[in-house]
Amino acid sequence: DPGVGTVGRSHPVRRPAPNTLQGIGLVVLALACFATLDTTTRHISTSISLLVALWFRYAIQAVITTVVVWPGRGRRVFLTRHPKFQLARGLLLFACSILAFYSLKYMPVGEFTAIALLAPLVITVFAAWKLKEKIRPLRWTLLVGGFMGTLVIIRPGTHHFDWTVILPLMLVLTNSAFQLLTSQMTKTEDPITMHFYTGWIGTILASFVLPFVWEMPADWTVWLQLLIMGVLASIGHFLLILAYGRAPAATLTPYMYAQIAFGVVGGWVVFHHLPDEWTFMGMGLIALCGALGAWLTVHENRVTIEPIES
Repeated sequence: DPGVGTVGRSHPVRRPAPNTLQGIGLVVLALACFATLDTTTRHISTSISLLVALWFRYAIQAVITTVVVWPGRGRRVFLTRHPKFQLARGLLLFACSILAFYSLKYMPVGEFTAIALLAPLVITVFAAWKLKEKIRPLRWTLLVGGFMGTLVIIRPGTHHFDWTVILPLMLVLTNSAFQLLTSQMTKTEDPITMHFYTGWIGTILASFVLPFVWEMPADWTVWLQLLIMGVLASIGHFLLILAYGRAPAATLTPYMYAQIAFGVVGGWVVFHHLPDEWTFMGMGLIALCGALGAWLTVHENRVTIEPIES
């Protein structure tokens, strides 16, 4: 992106540039949207088929995206160098959405969010194994800490551990693949075009199964929740695009773990559920290890941020 500098310095910048702070603010707002989306998904799971809700979530996002970007871009929004990668990315995100929706049907929002946020640590393992990147011992320590936090949450051998924990763990693997593909595509693809394709690919995939699961929403409250899900998904992803245009991913990643707090608050307000003290410890350990891992990335790269030309 023009205006973003990645020139190495002999020391980190002590005072973040204004656009870095804007990026942090935007990503926190996006996380609030996603946590509210997750809470709404869990709430609506008792009222309507989750596959119907999934169709509405993608269809509304696709329509809103098209309405917003088409006037300024027209057919140029379809331009892509790698249509196969666009399809693969859409398929991966659709799989993530299905796993997330069904995980939230059976798990509290906060606990689900904490496990799902293991993805950045899993990506570290993939980088070491497949990409032959050298991983410092401290990173391995943080990775082990994150998995220990997950074990504290799910507690194998107790009533907290059953088949439902497989869903968010599968989501971690799927989401890691999605994030790795996205990071490669952003080198050549327009983020708006990627967002456009993702919404419509998800809508088309959900449309294939819609006739087999369709049920009319029971009342206006269900319609309202479906609308909220689609709108929040659209706003959240747009805010992320804006955030990554103002600050690099390594700078923003530590703040991603604020979504755990948003998820806990949503579960408490809507479902009157608070995690027990052990679960809180596990969630805190995952957040701490993930945030320290992101901070280590910034420290190693010593990246500075220059203002974006507007």
